[in-house]
Amino acid sequence: MPTRDRSHASVESLALLWAARESGVIDALTSTAGTADAVADVADIDPRAASITVEALATMGFIKRVGDEYEITNRALGFLAKRDVRSIGRLPHALDIFSLYTDLPERMATGEVPALPEEWRRNRLGAEDATDESVVRACVTAAVRESPDTTRVLELAGGSGVFAREFLARGYDVTVVDDPKTVDVVRPLLSRAGVNLVAGDPTDPPVTGFDLVFVGDAFEGRDADEASSLVVGAYEALAPGGTAVFVDTLHGRCSTDATTRRAVDSLALGRGDLYDEATVRSWVESAGFGRETVRDVPGTDLQAVAAERAVD
Repeated sequence: MPTRDRSHASVESLALLWAARESGVIDALTSTAGTADAVADVADIDPRAASITVEALATMGFIKRVGDEYEITNRALGFLAKRDVRSIGRLPHALDIFSLYTDLPERMATGEVPALPEEWRRNRLGAEDATDESVVRACVTAAVRESPDTTRVLELAGGSGVFAREFLARGYDVTVVDDPKTVDVVRPLLSRAGVNLVAGDPTDPPVTGFDLVFVGDAFEGRDADEASSLVVGAYEALAPGGTAVFVDTLHGRCSTDATTRRAVDSLALGRGDLYDEATVRSWVESAGFGRETVRDVPGTDLQAVAAERAVD
């Protein structure tokens, strides 16, 4: 999955918004209810809780008073508009993550992989699409510096295509490979932009011959076998002499905050791990790559692992 934005609301804000979503308050406000009393009736919750929650949502800017009732604002559109991932924003995915965090003690006891929230895929893609522009530019710049003569770029597990569109804006011919369900969601956006979309397994891409293969958030949420398979897939998709660039946070090189986020997300999702530079280098070498380098991506908490496929 491509790099998701690392910024987040306060714990208190997320807790309130999560409770409002899970209790039915947000559904009530975005459908028929315009007052706190109506919210209490529609969501079947305590009137006091409804009143406090509605007033807090108004203070936070998600609803506004119009006459005697409340109406939703543009800030709340991410809870409604799911068709175009550009309309979703970061918040719905942040609430999905928060809901998984609430089950952390149970997940730590059982080690089971949780069932994901209903709108997980679209919300995740919306958050990816809202990745800060400076992070997107920094990652793409780091990649093209490793392969300055590139003309054809393949992004594996390209998700929302936020990186693909940046490559495209710089004049590259860009192809994205991702699973069929993700491709179905993003096709209307990326096809219009001019990105070549291919539905397939990113660990076994059905296309080859690229000068540069780029993978954002390359190892997040993946177990070691899948992560190493993705590296192999990148190698197979390259033309001889091509370069693969894997962007992620590497344990031991990134900040403590980034390590903590990765640890908590891995625990909450029931998959993934903290991978250090030595581990990633071992995957790169096992895949058959020649020279590899690891550099920090300027202005971010990320590292870029660049690996070259030797000329046959």
